[in-house]
Amino acid sequence: MSGTGGYGSAVTTRARLADIAAKAGVSEATVSRVLNGKPGVAEDTKQSVLTALDVLGFERPTRLRRRSAGLIGLVMPELINPIFPAFAQVIESALSQRGFTPVLCTQSPSGATEEEYVEMLLERGVSGIIFVSGLHADTGADHERYQSLVERRLPVVFVNGWLPEVQAPFVSSDDNAAMELAVAHLVALGHRRIGFASGPERFIVVQRKLAGYRTSMKAQLGVTDEDLDPFVSLSMFGVEGGQAAAQPLLDAGVSAIVCGSDMMALGVIRAARQRGLAVPADLSVVGYDDAPMMEFTDPPMTTIRQPVQSMALAAVQSLLEEVRGHATPKTEFLFRPELVVRNTTGPAR
Repeated sequence: MSGTGGYGSAVTTRARLADIAAKAGVSEATVSRVLNGKPGVAEDTKQSVLTALDVLGFERPTRLRRRSAGLIGLVMPELINPIFPAFAQVIESALSQRGFTPVLCTQSPSGATEEEYVEMLLERGVSGIIFVSGLHADTGADHERYQSLVERRLPVVFVNGWLPEVQAPFVSSDDNAAMELAVAHLVALGHRRIGFASGPERFIVVQRKLAGYRTSMKAQLGVTDEDLDPFVSLSMFGVEGGQAAAQPLLDAGVSAIVCGSDMMALGVIRAARQRGLAVPADLSVVGYDDAPMMEFTDPPMTTIRQPVQSMALAAVQSLLEEVRGHATPKTEFLFRPELVVRNTTGPAR
């Protein structure tokens, strides 16, 4: 919201004061004292009010604005998949609350490359960079660029992807656990012919999901890798990729499909409907991410929820520890996902 230099007209109404008071757990009078710079308010209480102000999107009075502690680059592949804006929102909010200015860099087919963005960020003198699902997750990409960043002592943190040769913190969702949850859910519903649809195998997250799928299917159904080969279909990420990946799986007679992303799951549902199949009566579908709006799809999506909030905050915390000169473990932190059961899965026929 825009202000006029001071608190201005941004939050002067009673309703907005009440919103801030409710969010901070204090009285409206306390909110008023903080915003008007009156004495007699404990520092913790003052910070609670200012945090509530930030979270609700109101502009701080000029004298209460933080001085920027530095720029932090946030590099993401794109914003079409809603899981990426979800990560960006949490990371940017956490950085801003700690006095840092986030610089969001997203790639598009005709736009700047990740390498070009990194060069631009270095020219701007960023204090550190967070990479979310970047080329570090692509086994076919050149990873020496990351090693060079570490060697120049620039703090970097990576989300979803693992490069053991790069000495930096990595934050990932546990893909093996995710597939175990998805397969167990479908097996409990009576499904035995369960397919797997995901993006290209060169991505670490796909390799891990595929390995988790195979391990879980063998453990829970006693099948072999050869039995599973016809039930694996790898395509491109996105709705169109999911639609393409579904075709051979439907031809193979699967009754359920576990997907590498929610967007691919939407494509699988489209492919099923084009064949006159109903979801979940004829085909059960499990997504991955629990991206915003998945509870409002038709039908609402059963999916594996990435712990975005916890992962994003851990990435910020690890980076800022490095920025402040404190050593952090140069390892991978795995966060356990959660099965969210909605209406795209049902009993097998």
